[in-house]
Amino acid sequence: MDERLRRWRMVLGGDADGTGCSLTGTDAQMDGALAALYNGGGDGGASAGRSGGLGASAPRVARWLGDIRSYFPSTVVQVMQKDAVDRLNLTRLLMEPEMLDAVEPDVHMVGTLLSLNRVMPEKARESARALVRKVVSELERKLVQRTKAAVTGALDRSARTHRPKRAADIDWDRTIRANLKNYLPERNTVIPSRLVGYGRRQRAVQREVVLCIDQSGSMAASVVYSSVFGAVLASMSSLRTSLVVFDTAVVDLTDQLHDPVELLFGTQLGGGTDINRAIAYGQGLITRPNDSIFILISDLYEGGVREEMLRRVAQMTAAGVQVIVLLALSDEGAPFYDHDNAAALAALGVPAFACTPDAFPDLMAAAIERRDIGQWAERRLERAAT
Repeated sequence: MDERLRRWRMVLGGDADGTGCSLTGTDAQMDGALAALYNGGGDGGASAGRSGGLGASAPRVARWLGDIRSYFPSTVVQVMQKDAVDRLNLTRLLMEPEMLDAVEPDVHMVGTLLSLNRVMPEKARESARALVRKVVSELERKLVQRTKAAVTGALDRSARTHRPKRAADIDWDRTIRANLKNYLPERNTVIPSRLVGYGRRQRAVQREVVLCIDQSGSMAASVVYSSVFGAVLASMSSLRTSLVVFDTAVVDLTDQLHDPVELLFGTQLGGGTDINRAIAYGQGLITRPNDSIFILISDLYEGGVREEMLRRVAQMTAAGVQVIVLLALSDEGAPFYDHDNAAALAALGVPAFACTPDAFPDLMAAAIERRDIGQWAERRLERAAT
């Protein structure tokens, strides 16, 4: 069979009439798996309209999930799973243990499971928990070391002193650069009039971090990533980390930061949004405004009192709190958000932007060093565009 015709047949689906090609073997099985989802077939490629072709049977869906994992790479499997949930309304079947055992774990699937955890039958709960733990463990493996390195480095840099007590505490690179005007060419040396040194490592808490997370359904991926990052930050003794989630109510999950899986199962995705109430609660957790970072993760669609929300943010920034608004903490691209509220926050000097998980450690470092977060975000955007 001509390879180009075979590829077109796989892309177009349907039967052989359009391309003159029929599929056999693995190609036919792959085509059947795609047809079951996108063409409503499941008969090896014959289209039967646009209705779902997986039926209402959990075992049949589980077999289909196993098939696509053997035919396609994991990145494609994750897209197909997400499409199956959306197109075929498989949320009910996700509560079946045999189906969960066949699912390729990813952040989106975790978000779907979390939205169902209040109605999930007990027999499916352990399978769901195992799937969530697998995803969380993988995220921790990727994110922990880099986050700790970025935050620790930023804390060390923010503790610099101009009166180092020991030679070992002198930052020679910065000292030389700070004294280049004192260079003596005849002696080929720099005479330092000012020393730049590292502050001694402090065991006490140096920063307070409050993560305030919107748990509406559209923020599912952000909730997952935020919980993992919250657990990483909470493990660092130099930070005092608090984490609260909110819809129309506010839930403080700080005491569960030691176990991000339990923390995630403490969330309730969906519902309305009262950002003002959440900010009020988070504001009450701050005891040292000048050493505090308040991160609101929300699409900014406010169901509470907008004017009061903006007033509270203005109060925090005036007190010295570094307030940052993340419209999303995910890899999903540009999020939907309330542009009017984002503009109002920008007028208060509070940047609002989406952040990918790989950029979050650098964001925390920039916040700890009290750099201009708006400029930091613009530079990230410029680098991404080039």
